[in-house]
Amino acid sequence: MKRTNMILSLLLALTLTLSLTACGGSSPEQPGKDGEPGKKYLIGISQYGEHGSLDNCRTGFLQGLEEAGLKEDVDFEVHYQNAGFDDNIATQIGATFSAENVDMMVAIATPSATACFAAAEDKDIPVVFTAITDPMGAKLDSGNITGTSDVLPVEGQLKLIRDLQPHAKTIGIIYTTSEANSVYSVGVYEELAAPAGFTIETVGVTAQSEVTQAADTLLSRGVDCISNLTDNTVVGVLPAILEKTNEAGVPVYGSEVEQMRLGCVAGAGLDYVKLGIQTGQMAAKVLRGEARCQDLPYEVIENYDLYLNPEALNAMGLAVPEDVAAVAVDVTK
Repeated sequence: MKRTNMILSLLLALTLTLSLTACGGSSPEQPGKDGEPGKKYLIGISQYGEHGSLDNCRTGFLQGLEEAGLKEDVDFEVHYQNAGFDDNIATQIGATFSAENVDMMVAIATPSATACFAAAEDKDIPVVFTAITDPMGAKLDSGNITGTSDVLPVEGQLKLIRDLQPHAKTIGIIYTTSEANSVYSVGVYEELAAPAGFTIETVGVTAQSEVTQAADTLLSRGVDCISNLTDNTVVGVLPAILEKTNEAGVPVYGSEVEQMRLGCVAGAGLDYVKLGIQTGQMAAKVLRGEARCQDLPYEVIENYDLYLNPEALNAMGLAVPEDVAAVAVDVTK
């Protein structure tokens, strides 16, 4: 009788264990869902293309996770994919991450974010984005998605241009007509230019092969300078633009630190490593179950910096006012 009772007890314990496992019970060997101890998260990172700004976002994102106490290969693994500025590949990447049942999709730039969000929706996988100028316009401001915006400090840029070129009247801008971020930024420039005493000349492109010709068009219109956006298509061939503008003696202003390092004279812009860090810290909260994406409104980086490239400024014969030099960052140091 005692032996029978012992067998029944063992069977009951085994049944209970199997029941708990089926219902999602967690243990160090069988991790539970988000926020539970022992979970090793799989993060899919989709980067729209490869250039300094977007690379810095990814670097900063991983740094942000580490600063939040999550270590790569210990607390999380990364599946990184690069779309090569191809929307179709960005869509394929999102589908791949969904099939892998990643714990989170991280999207760098708008096309990647749009693709990931569409792929994640059916499985309700959280999506965290960065390097998106207008999340609301891209319809990425509600649902299981959040992140950081790189909206440009246009007013600061116009002031900087006025400080360095007191007599400038016309600013040229090259932008991709299909890139929502760029269309939004051009609208802001056009709205703020007149009160600052400028007119804006724009040339829209549809492919990277058209960008240098667009630069020629702006130069032929006699623009006093060009202000470069964070347009992925344009930034990808920025050195070719600078080759033309340097020869013509027309300054180019950048929108983030890497553009000044490439040879833009100056810029009121963002540090994308800092933006990535901010994004990583938001993602850590979601992974740990401390917050849901739905409860975290997208964030805008609060402060921008002034960046100067003294060599490029000297080549253009531009003097820097003392008050600007006192607060600006020299990118050559």
